[in-house]
Amino acid sequence: MTAPATAAVRRRITVRGTVQGVGFRPYVHRLAADLALAGFVSNTAQGVLIEVEGPPTGVERFCSRLAQEPPPLAAVTGVGVQDVPATGAAEGFTIRPSEQSPGRTQLPPDTATCADCLRELADPADRRHRHPFVTCTHCGPRFTIATALPYDRAATTMADFPMCTACAQEYGDPGDRRFHAQPVACRDCGPRLRLVPAAGTGVRPARDADALAAARGLLAAGRIVAVKGVGGYHLACDASDERAVAALRSRKARGGKPFAVMCADLPTVRRIARLSDGERAALTSPRRPIVLLRRRTEPDGLRLADGVCPGSPHLGVLLPYTPVHTLLFGLPGDPPGPRALVMTSGNRSGEPIVTDDDEALTRLAEVADAWLVHDRGIASPCDDSLLRVRPDGTEQVLRRSRGYVPRPLRLPLAVRPALAVGGDLKNALCLGDGDHAWFGPHIGDLGDLAALEAAGRAERHLRRLTGVTPALVAADQHPGYHSTRWARRRAEELARTRPVLVQHHHAHIASAMAEAGLDGTTPVIGVAFDGTGYGDDGTVWGGEVLLADYAGYRRFAHLTPAPLPGGDAAVANPCRAALARLWAAGLPWDLGLPSVAACSREELTLLGRQLVSEVACVPTSSMGRLFDAVSSLAGVCHRVAYEAQAALELEAAAAGAWDADTATYAFGFAAAGGPVRCDPAPVLRALVTDLRRGTPAPVLAARFHRGVAGAVAEICRRARRATGLATVALTGGVFTNGLLEQECTALLAADGFTVLRHGEVPPGDGGLALGQLVVAARVRHEETTTAHSDETE
Repeated sequence: MTAPATAAVRRRITVRGTVQGVGFRPYVHRLAADLALAGFVSNTAQGVLIEVEGPPTGVERFCSRLAQEPPPLAAVTGVGVQDVPATGAAEGFTIRPSEQSPGRTQLPPDTATCADCLRELADPADRRHRHPFVTCTHCGPRFTIATALPYDRAATTMADFPMCTACAQEYGDPGDRRFHAQPVACRDCGPRLRLVPAAGTGVRPARDADALAAARGLLAAGRIVAVKGVGGYHLACDASDERAVAALRSRKARGGKPFAVMCADLPTVRRIARLSDGERAALTSPRRPIVLLRRRTEPDGLRLADGVCPGSPHLGVLLPYTPVHTLLFGLPGDPPGPRALVMTSGNRSGEPIVTDDDEALTRLAEVADAWLVHDRGIASPCDDSLLRVRPDGTEQVLRRSRGYVPRPLRLPLAVRPALAVGGDLKNALCLGDGDHAWFGPHIGDLGDLAALEAAGRAERHLRRLTGVTPALVAADQHPGYHSTRWARRRAEELARTRPVLVQHHHAHIASAMAEAGLDGTTPVIGVAFDGTGYGDDGTVWGGEVLLADYAGYRRFAHLTPAPLPGGDAAVANPCRAALARLWAAGLPWDLGLPSVAACSREELTLLGRQLVSEVACVPTSSMGRLFDAVSSLAGVCHRVAYEAQAALELEAAAAGAWDADTATYAFGFAAAGGPVRCDPAPVLRALVTDLRRGTPAPVLAARFHRGVAGAVAEICRRARRATGLATVALTGGVFTNGLLEQECTALLAADGFTVLRHGEVPPGDGGLALGQLVVAARVRHEETTTAHSDETE
C-alpha cells in the first residue's frame, strides 16, 4: 500500500532591509529552484515579498536558508512569515513585476566594482572587455541612479538605455550573475563616454576607448581632466607633477587644503604611505572611502608633488571604485601613465559638487583642460566619504557620503516622521521615522544659493527613496544660519508648523548617544568641543561639558570665554585669536612671541583698540579657537586658507613629539555657584615661558594636547562626584583630532568611565542632524504628553 503524499504548505514571507538592488530576488529564485519549490518573488515598497509552496520540510529549509545565506550586499533587518492556504500551484518559481504600494524599503549604497567584473574588464575574450560601465548584482551604482522605489530599471537613470538581446538574456537568466541587475549594459546598449577638450589643448574630441586613451594622455602630459563619476565630477591630475598640482590648486581656489589621492592599486599605496591592516581593510571595502594614512617620509620610488598635501603628515588616499577609474590607470598593454592621481571634488572651493554635464562645461571651464563625460544621469550628488582608522582598528567616519548613504541607522527610540536639516558647515540632512534614520549625502557648506538648492534636491531625493513625509522639522537654534531659515520654510510647507530649534552642542551630544544606542532616559556627561555654536546666552560656545539626555541639558562646565575680535576675521587669522587669549589672560604682547611678530603694527593697534572698546568682540568659549590660538602662539600657523588648518597643523606638530616628551600643561578651574570654568590662562603662561626657553613647537603642541585631555578628565571626575554619572560622550569637530581623542579616551577609561566615541556618524557638523532628530522627537513627545495631561486634569 502506497503512503499518502505529504500535503503541500504555502508561506508568505516579507523581507525588510537592504534587499533591492543587491541580487536578492535572483538569490530567492535560485534557492527555491534548488529546493524544487513553487511560488513567486517580487519587489514592493516595503521590501521583498515571497510566496513559497511545497513540502513542509522544503519550505522550512527555504525559510532557514533565506535568513542565513543572504547575498553579499544585502542587509536583512526583518523577516515576517505568515501561513497562507496552499494553491496547488504548478511547478516552478517566478519573479513577478514589482508591486506599487505604500511603504518603504532600503536601497543599498553605491559599491565598488567587484572582482568578477574587474576580471571581465581586463579579459580580451570577454564581451565586456574595457567596457567602462561593467557591473552586476554585486557591485556598481544604486543610490546615485535611483529615482524612485521599488528599485527597477524604469525607476533609475538607466531607463533611457534599452537592453540589447545579449544583456536581456543575462538579465532574464536565473543562473546568471546579472539576473535582474538593473544597471546591466554593454558597449552595444549602455552609456557612452566622450572626451570634450578645452580650446588650445591640441586634442580632438573622442568617444569610448579613444576618449579614455586621450584622457590618459592628457593626465600623463600634466593636464587637468574633469572626470564624471557615479556621484558627480572629479578633477584629476598627475599627483607627482608639481606644475599640474599647483595649477589645479590655483584654478580651484583650493588654498592650502590637502588633496585626496587615488592610487592605481595597493602596492602603489604602500609606496607613498604606511598601511595598517585596518586601513587596508577600509581602503579595499566595497564602500571605497578616502582613508587618512600616515605619509611615508621616504617614498619608495614614487614621490608626490609637495602641493598635494602641504604641511600634513597624513594623506587622504582612495582606490579606484568604478571601471572608468580602473581604465584611466590603464590595463596591461596600455602605455604607462601616472600611478597616483589627485582626485578632488569637481567644483570650485565652497561650491557643491557638479553632476550635470552642461553645468560642468561652464562651472569648471576655468579649471579643467578636458572633460571625460558619459551620458548616464546622476539622480543625486554623492561625494566621496572620508574616514580614519584608530590604532585599535575601529573606524571614525569624518564625512559620510558615497558607500554609506542611504544605509539606515537604527534608532534607540521611535520618532515621528521628521526632517533634521543639520547646520551650515559640512551640511548633511537626516530623515527619521519609527526606529530608523537615513542620512543624506554630504552637501558641504551652505554659503551660497547653489549649495542651498543642492540641499533641497538632496532632501527631495531622499524623501522619494525612503517614503518619509515629515511631520516635524528640526534645525540649529542659530538665528543667522541659512539652514535654520531654510528649515522654517520647509516646516511650513511640509507640516504647517514651526521647526524645533536645537542647541548646537546638545545636538552633537545627542548624536553620539543615538549612535551608541542609548535611549536617552539617563543623562551622559557630554564633552562637546568645536569651533562655533550659538549659545543660550547669545555668545559663541564651543568648549562645553553638558549633562544631557535627549529631552534637555545643563551646562556643567565650559572653557573660560575670551573675545573674538572681528568674528570671522579672527577665525581666518589665528594670530588674532592668540592675541585675544593673551589679552584675556593678562599676558603682554611681547614682540618676541610668534603670534605678535606675525601681525603688523597697524594690525596690533587695531586689535588693541577693539579689545579695549569691546567693539565687534563677541565672547567665545570655543575650544576650536583655543587650538587656533595655541597654533599661532607656538609658531605653527598664523593665517589659514581652509577651515581647521591651524588645528590640523598643531596636531601634526604634536605627533612629532608625542613619544619624546610626556610633560603636560595644566588648566585652572573655578566654580562660583554656576558652571565650572576651565581657564586656559595657566596653560598660556606656561607655554609662553617655554617659548622664551626655546622649546620646539612640536613639544609645545604635545604638552598642550595632553593638557586639554587632562582638563577633560578632571571635569568629568567633578561631574561624576556631583551627579554619579559615569558615561562620557566625546563629540564635536575638535574630536576629529586623533591624538586628542585617543588621550582623552585613555585617561577616562583608566578612571572607570564608559566612553562614547563616534564611528559611522561624523563627530563634526556632518553628524549634527542625527542629534537634532532625536532631540526634536523627544522634545515634541514631551510637549504632546504635557498637553494631553493638562487636558485631562
